Amino acid sequence: MSEFPFAAVVGQESLKTALLLNAINPRIGGVLISGPRGSAKSTLARALAAILPSDSEGKHAPFVTLPLGASEDRLVGSLDLQKVLTNGEATFHAGLLAKADGGVLYVDEVNLLPDTLVDLLLDVAASGTNIVERDGISHSHPARFSLIGTMNPDEGELRPQLLDRFGLCLEQAGAMSIDERIAIVQQREAFDRDPAGTLQHFEAAQAALAERIAKAQRLLKEITTDLWVYRTIANSCEAAGVEGLRADVTWHRAAQAHAAWRGVGGVEQQDIDTVEPWVLAHRRTQPPEQSPPSSPPNQTPSQGEGGSSAANNAPSGGTSSQRGEQGQWGAMPPMAQASISQPALKLPDSDEFAQRAKRADTASSGGKGGVEGRGRSQVETSRLDGFATLIANRGQWPWQQLKMRKSRAGQATAHLVLLDTSGSTLGQRLLGQAKGLVESLVSQAYAAREQVAVLGFGNGGVVPILSRRRAPKNARSTLNSAKGGGGTPLREAIIEAKRLIRQWQHREPGLKVRTYLITDGRTRETVDDLAPLDDCLLIDTEQSKVKRGQGARIAQQLGARYWPASFGRPSMAVSEHQPGNFS
Repeated sequence: MSEFPFAAVVGQESLKTALLLNAINPRIGGVLISGPRGSAKSTLARALAAILPSDSEGKHAPFVTLPLGASEDRLVGSLDLQKVLTNGEATFHAGLLAKADGGVLYVDEVNLLPDTLVDLLLDVAASGTNIVERDGISHSHPARFSLIGTMNPDEGELRPQLLDRFGLCLEQAGAMSIDERIAIVQQREAFDRDPAGTLQHFEAAQAALAERIAKAQRLLKEITTDLWVYRTIANSCEAAGVEGLRADVTWHRAAQAHAAWRGVGGVEQQDIDTVEPWVLAHRRTQPPEQSPPSSPPNQTPSQGEGGSSAANNAPSGGTSSQRGEQGQWGAMPPMAQASISQPALKLPDSDEFAQRAKRADTASSGGKGGVEGRGRSQVETSRLDGFATLIANRGQWPWQQLKMRKSRAGQATAHLVLLDTSGSTLGQRLLGQAKGLVESLVSQAYAAREQVAVLGFGNGGVVPILSRRRAPKNARSTLNSAKGGGGTPLREAIIEAKRLIRQWQHREPGLKVRTYLITDGRTRETVDDLAPLDDCLLIDTEQSKVKRGQGARIAQQLGARYWPASFGRPSMAVSEHQPGNFS
């Protein structure tokens, strides 16, 4: 089936340019295309293959697609079973990495790619060489390619390690003008009716693009870069707070490719400005500099809906009656509250909690089984190693001995934290105390090499504070950036947590997700009609002298374990309270 021609795609000029720049200089590192469904992400990515220029031998640069369901052997290469059985020789078939060498490796829905394949891609992308080693036999080959990936951000985030490997990142907007919508539909209908005719119609435009790419590739070696270009890029990267120097290097390469695409002899300011958002979109840690917002007309800080200016700048102390009610805080702008260090809250896999889980597993399995390891349950210990078995039996059938391969990893664990950032948590610095608990959890997850994600619910919505990733060594600055205020959208937070858990476990079958709901329980919402949250611990941060007991009620409704926090006490082991038995 013919692919839709690149030149026939209506609009999407930024994405077209980014893809063309990578065709000019593959060392830019590829393009990540993030956007909603139906925004021509996959269409343009696949259409690039037809306009990639030929090499000196007349061969087109390869364009290889990596399916989500591909096996490790298909990606890195596999053993030629026929030769092993007939000749006793160990020969490998080239995998997708070998086929993509010198061209493009394309992954649709790259954010859904299994972690095992992501790890392999990271290794090869860093070295440019694919090495396959099994039972003393080693095979290596060059594997340098541009990585083009598409993803829908609503379906999950991309691992930071892989995200940084993409040279450029474009976030496609779903909105378009009426005229563009009409033109797109008309173009698609014409292609569906007569693909061959459409390809012929755009043949000249396609050839012109391929020729211009080839010309730009020849000119690229002659592009000059003045010192001011280096200084401008360095200052911009520092202001954006990017980590490392990959952004600087990528920015130089992309600006040079853009200058070559325009046919000029040196990098100019417009080349720098054009590629800047694509280089920094996925690397920026500091927001762009903006002028401070002006006060709303006819309203001074002391006349706002939230009360007097003294209330806006009130100290963190105060009674719950003064500060804890949602009505008062919900009308005020979000406020920051720094993390307050807390004694370690033991993760559910450790100490007495792990022993309790182990006893439960033993009871349910008739005295067998149990929980082992830190965050990984070693259920499957080994599997048949076909390669080693063939070598050991020297191609003879039936096999006289079997060789087993140990599993690469057991059951992975991800920790999902739901942090109440509503206005009621600002009183008595409860939000800062709760952030300290989260910081403790993240620190322990880091030590166990486990993953963590943090969602904040307050200010009328649910927002990601820390997207799912390997737990960072220090999360304080990230947690401190989360502001508190507004109401408590508890139901929305639970529904979003369930959606994320389903998505993660669909992507990684066997993934164990532990959920922590950290809240003071001050909400009028009920969750008794929602399905229970599996493996959930509710940490009740309410500190009032007269407690409402809402946290215990919510835990019971969700089927969660319950722990009433008492900030500052020396030991913070998980409470023995169980759902339905709150004493």
